[in-house]
Amino acid sequence: MSSFIAVLYIISFALFIYGLMGLTGPRTAVRGNWIAAVGMGIAVIATLLTPGMGNWLLIVLGVAIGAVIGVPAARKVKMTAMPQMVALFNGVGGGAVALIAWVEFRQTHGYEHEPKYVAIASLFAALVGSISFWGSNIAFGKLQELISGRPITLGALQKPLNAALLVVAVGCGVAIAAGGSSQWLIVLLLLAAAVLGVTAVLPIGGADMPVVISLLNALTGLSAAAMGLALNNTALIVAGMIVGASGSILTNLMAKAMNRSIPAIVAGGFGGGAAVSGSGGSAEDRPVQSTSASDTAIQMAYASKVVVVPGYGMAVAQAQHVVREMAKLLEAKGIEVAYAIHPVAGRMPGHMNVLLAEADVPYEQLKEMEEINSEFAQTDVALVIGANDVTNPAAETDPGSPIYGMPILKVNHSRSVIVLKRSMSSGFAGIDNDLFYDPKTSMLFGDAKTSVGSIVEELKAL
Repeated sequence: MSSFIAVLYIISFALFIYGLMGLTGPRTAVRGNWIAAVGMGIAVIATLLTPGMGNWLLIVLGVAIGAVIGVPAARKVKMTAMPQMVALFNGVGGGAVALIAWVEFRQTHGYEHEPKYVAIASLFAALVGSISFWGSNIAFGKLQELISGRPITLGALQKPLNAALLVVAVGCGVAIAAGGSSQWLIVLLLLAAAVLGVTAVLPIGGADMPVVISLLNALTGLSAAAMGLALNNTALIVAGMIVGASGSILTNLMAKAMNRSIPAIVAGGFGGGAAVSGSGGSAEDRPVQSTSASDTAIQMAYASKVVVVPGYGMAVAQAQHVVREMAKLLEAKGIEVAYAIHPVAGRMPGHMNVLLAEADVPYEQLKEMEEINSEFAQTDVALVIGANDVTNPAAETDPGSPIYGMPILKVNHSRSVIVLKRSMSSGFAGIDNDLFYDPKTSMLFGDAKTSVGSIVEELKAL
């Protein structure tokens, strides 16, 4: 039986890795998800076949409850709420790991007669899992706007408090590893880590939320891998390390895309505040040009190249399908259409890619920032749909701006820019966008889906 279980685990790991490879492109992403899901199913079966697994009734009941909650939630969630769901489900994984670590502590009487590495791995999993669970819940609250997206801090006391909580949690872990078996030690460790998860994420503003989600996801993976080491469960080790490694790489890439270090992001204090004026003076003193759907349609109809720059405004309005319809009409007129994708556009990694893939936008038309920036100078019309901070020229021109140095989509290099927004409100960074006041920029105010729908009707009439 042990050999059979080992073979099942090897098959499941191969499917994990092969499925992950499929996630590199929209065409293979769905298939990749299914392959990885089959791999996880095999891993679960292998785990259940392990001798002495436990009470099957409770296991089946737990699986049933999880399915009843998870399947409808995943099927009914709107694409605009996908970041919240990712944060919430990721947090549940961290919480599960923390609870398993607590159970192991109780069952082994404080890891009595267990190898030292088992105690250390389990305690690491408890600490990191608890931080991930509570931090992910705060991230969910911010994304769902149940909590203000602004940085919420205790001022000068914030960092000392976080440091004290970390010291308490680590101190409890050291005491347990040294032989302490009091239940209060593990409870205090979990509580200190829980409060640390809350106080670490509360000061982080909305502009950094995509990076925070990725970071918490990586932490959950690492905690699962550690718990797998403690339980001698190969599936947990491999799956956890895959999640932890990929999440860490993604977090680093996204931090670089914002020209910010991960420690600076964790320190918080960026994004979600009231709008701060850009380099050109107060917003009230700066003129803005408005346009209409009719003028926008005419301008694009006579263009050679149009670049669509999607942002969270497109996601909120669920305008991706009508944007695709507009692109088809332009392509039918012989106009080249491309989509400029910033790594942190939206509220989670790959948010815009997911939305556009849902609307069957050809993958070849999705251009990453490094590729598309050199093409803006040859672009007749850049159509910005709800993207804000990632198109703000202040990142290049204003050393006093909070986003100075952040790589942006250089839409201001286009011959003409049309921005679709509901209002002149700021983005996640809480600063005014200098692009709106550029002489080449025209503002089309209104709901993105309605505005693009009007443009589509005008294009059909031309």
